[in-house]
Amino acid sequence: MPVSSFDLKRVLRPNILKLEPYRCARDDYSEGILLDANENSYGPAYQVEISEGADGREELRASSCPDSLHRYPDPLGREVKQRILKLRPSIPSTDNVFLGVGSDEVIDMIVRITCTPGKDSILITPPTYGMYKVVASINDVNVVKVPLIVEEGAFQLDVDAVIQAAVSDPTVKVIWLCSPGNPTGTYLREEDVRRVLDSPFQGLVVMDEAYVDFVRADRGQSYVHLVPEYPGLFVMQTMSKSFGLAGIRLGVGVGSRELVSYLNNAKAPYNVSTLSLGVAKSALSDDGVQKMRSVIRRIQNQRDEYLIPELLRLPHVSAILGGNDANFVVCRLADSDGKPSNAIAKSVYSEMAQNRGLVVRYRGSDYGCEGCLRITVGTAEENRVVIDTLRSLLSAIP
Repeated sequence: MPVSSFDLKRVLRPNILKLEPYRCARDDYSEGILLDANENSYGPAYQVEISEGADGREELRASSCPDSLHRYPDPLGREVKQRILKLRPSIPSTDNVFLGVGSDEVIDMIVRITCTPGKDSILITPPTYGMYKVVASINDVNVVKVPLIVEEGAFQLDVDAVIQAAVSDPTVKVIWLCSPGNPTGTYLREEDVRRVLDSPFQGLVVMDEAYVDFVRADRGQSYVHLVPEYPGLFVMQTMSKSFGLAGIRLGVGVGSRELVSYLNNAKAPYNVSTLSLGVAKSALSDDGVQKMRSVIRRIQNQRDEYLIPELLRLPHVSAILGGNDANFVVCRLADSDGKPSNAIAKSVYSEMAQNRGLVVRYRGSDYGCEGCLRITVGTAEENRVVIDTLRSLLSAIP
């Protein structure tokens, strides 16, 4: 998408362009005696005590009421966005950041504001994250598939095929890329990504970077640094993986100010809760980021120095696929002839989950992943259990 010719208004649905957004109370004021949003001034019912003071006046005692839960949250999560800028200094401003209820809401919002149901399409590159297809189905949007190059576990873009499919089909509004991929665990090469961005395609290119913090510095970096250069690029990240906060459901999107403004117009007024924003703010503090990076180093070391080499020593493990740029490993199991075996992979997966109390993910049905298990890098003890259990089960297979 040559920067000079990109026009976001040609990508968005006409009704989104005309949308008059709901204006909520906290858009205007957030301090003072707030009697504008019909909140409960007495505080959360489960922890409020009401008593009469010495002067006969009513007194409220709210024991440990974190962050004023009886008030609506900041609808834009401004304090969290400020800390995201510090984490990702190439982002121009908070106006370039969108917050959603997990990455799944961000995915859904992108599809909803761009694709007309029953008419438009998205393009995905299997094997990839399954929610792109699910969200498309929910929104009655077609899916164009251009597989990754999977030979020898490469899991890289077939750039010419992606560009050809996107440019030749005027219904394609969004290209979904995943880097590092899920289930591939592979960082997409920047030269390939730039070729897609520089192509004549006039829609959005969305880069899902849920696992980007696990990429070693010599392998690559977040593509948020390309956002100021390409107005048609939108980068997704999450607090679920590197920060270990899957339970707060907070997804992040980084794009042009214009695109983010339309996303904010279309989202629910208070989509991210006070609790989630509070936890995210703490996690994004200097101490929180330092701890996150320390944990990442431990995961990388466990992945590269223990889990991968130990897996490769096991019988029936024929290969570790992909670039190993995430917090998981894709392990291919093969029969005695060296042929990838879904039967062995399914059997091992089921036995571990049902009888051994050890749950990994069977991915043999995904394109290019025949015979594969996806194994999350756990603690040192959990990884030892994985290896010991697999050794026991695989050694018993002829």
